[in-house]
Amino acid sequence: MGVAALIVAFALSNGFRDEMKDKILQGTAHLSIVRGDGRPIENHAELARRLREVDGVVSASATTYDGALARGSKGSGYAVLRGVENDQAVRWLNQGSFAPLFVPSEIPNAIVGIDLATKLGVSVGDVFQVLPANEQVTRRLRVAGTFRSGLFEYDSTWIYVAFDTASVFAGDNHAASVMSVQVSDADNVKQVAANVSKLLGNTYTLVDWQQANQPLFSALALERRMGLFIIGLIIAIATLNITTMLILVVVERRRDIAILSALGATRAGVMLVFIIEGAVVGAIGALAGVAVGLVLCLIGNHYKLVSLPADVYSISNVPLTPRPTEMFLAALVAFVLSVLATIYPAHAASRMRPVEALRDS
Repeated sequence: MGVAALIVAFALSNGFRDEMKDKILQGTAHLSIVRGDGRPIENHAELARRLREVDGVVSASATTYDGALARGSKGSGYAVLRGVENDQAVRWLNQGSFAPLFVPSEIPNAIVGIDLATKLGVSVGDVFQVLPANEQVTRRLRVAGTFRSGLFEYDSTWIYVAFDTASVFAGDNHAASVMSVQVSDADNVKQVAANVSKLLGNTYTLVDWQQANQPLFSALALERRMGLFIIGLIIAIATLNITTMLILVVVERRRDIAILSALGATRAGVMLVFIIEGAVVGAIGALAGVAVGLVLCLIGNHYKLVSLPADVYSISNVPLTPRPTEMFLAALVAFVLSVLATIYPAHAASRMRPVEALRDS
């Protein structure tokens, strides 16, 4: 049971971290570039062209993040207007189409987060109002579609609009606040960031996705370590139970041990008997724990047993993701501890004097 609990804990930690990472990488830039002086980026088209030439960069485009107040037929709420230059940024389309975003029209089109759309009471084709930050003029947007990312922060606040529309709303004269860069290998973003930094010099500030989300992943790593430590105590208690069991076996089998010794069994041979017994118990327990842990993970994923409130944990469901290396590690640790637990009772059995044991029996 200790091995099974450890495998489920590993799988739960992996699933939560991977789910958060995947959703963050799908919705945000792998590398964000802003001017060091805080001013808008006016030559973003030329800058994007230069960035695409950097090794490891897949795409580069201008974007904006502007706060706004959105109001619909049922209510109002805070929103973030994200201006995008192409449809690559809209990855979670739930309903409608993103094509109308880039078609000029009297009322600009937008892709709205599903939770925000529900809060405002709007659906595809409806018109709602937004009041951008630092603006006194209310703007109108038409819902061209909705998206569902699975992250509550995005689904409840984000509104995708065309970059030109966002620029007009912000009054920046088609200037970008951020350059959004996607790389081929998100885990190798540090190397790509170093290459970009050499290209741009000190004029721009670079923030990769690992830096932007460092507090979150640091907290997850700490939670993982503490959880595994606590659950590891279960295995430690199980090893103590093996020690206790073997000590009782030594007491109960004193006469048998004495007879073996009298017949010529060496101390090493007697010790080996008890070590093998503990090893067999540990191996059976470890293998059974792996099997039980895998079954629990499969059941949890099939029925989505790990459900969370999205407004608290950002995601509504956590998959259990067991990994072979971690399962092997959990089983190996349990087996090694089981063998170590046999040393004291095996040593006590080997030092037993046959004459005294037979006399007392």
